[in-house]
Amino acid sequence: MTDAIIVEGARKRYRDKWALDGLGLTVARGTVHGLLGPNGAGKTTAVRAMTTLLRVDEGRVEVAGYDVRRQAREVRRRIGLLGQHAAVDEELGGWQNLEMFGRLHHLGARRARVRAGELLERFGLAGTGRKAVRQYSGGMRRRLDLAASLITDPEVLFLDEPTTGLDPRGRAEVWGAVRSLVGGGTTVLLTTQYLEEADQLADRISVVDRGRVVAEGTAGELKARLGGDRIDVVVRDGAQLGVAARLLPDGVTVDTDRRLVSAPVADRMAALTETVRALQDAGVEAEDIAVRRPTLDEVFLHLTGPGQKDAAERGHMADRSEVTA
Repeated sequence: MTDAIIVEGARKRYRDKWALDGLGLTVARGTVHGLLGPNGAGKTTAVRAMTTLLRVDEGRVEVAGYDVRRQAREVRRRIGLLGQHAAVDEELGGWQNLEMFGRLHHLGARRARVRAGELLERFGLAGTGRKAVRQYSGGMRRRLDLAASLITDPEVLFLDEPTTGLDPRGRAEVWGAVRSLVGGGTTVLLTTQYLEEADQLADRISVVDRGRVVAEGTAGELKARLGGDRIDVVVRDGAQLGVAARLLPDGVTVDTDRRLVSAPVADRMAALTETVRALQDAGVEAEDIAVRRPTLDEVFLHLTGPGQKDAAERGHMADRSEVTA
């Protein structure tokens, strides 16, 4: 069985800028794959290329076993797309919206009606099908959007920042809907700026920066790149930050605004015990002490921060030197 999505060496140029610069991506069937990156990293361009909305200048893009360039119609029959903005008509009811989408996809009147009922039930909206969408909560509206993108029961579903602007309850509702889809065999490619969202939903994550994948793995594998556990100490008196920093293991970082010192540790419990004792012996009063795993936010900043940008630019210069030499 082939992978649901295969992208190799994809490049797309807009004037003097490469929106995609050698993007490579593989998504296994029946999984959620997260695509993370800062604004302008190329996430939306990649989704547009994979959903036949634009052509790449170079490279190969294959979705559901079909080449996006040569077999665009076959690809469109097998995919669904939920964009960043609502696509439903707020004056119509949920049932009317889904029926309309069904008719637009040539399902026929009876099949469109049946499919609308199935999707309203599936997404917990059966009791609101006749209510105008403008009366829906944000989470309900987004679930209806999601239902509309599934009107043809696609093999691969693209979710481009699906929970932007939703409150925590609305995000949780959409997350539950996505999990149920994958449980039924749908493959999902998710772009998001909510790091927690990728951590919660994605089986694998690709971090994109400057049009290329700079890291890939499970959330746990990406976090492990930062060296495992860390101990955080928040001191009560900022003047004691320097003393606290000298008591922690090598690799310590200091955040003066938060009165925080942090360092990597190998043994969680031993590090916690030793740090508490050392702080007491030195007369440093701690407001909070915790041993924690690295967060996906830290991984993201580490991989896409200014230092990485400078390194990448040096790498591009070296590549060009080798070509022209």
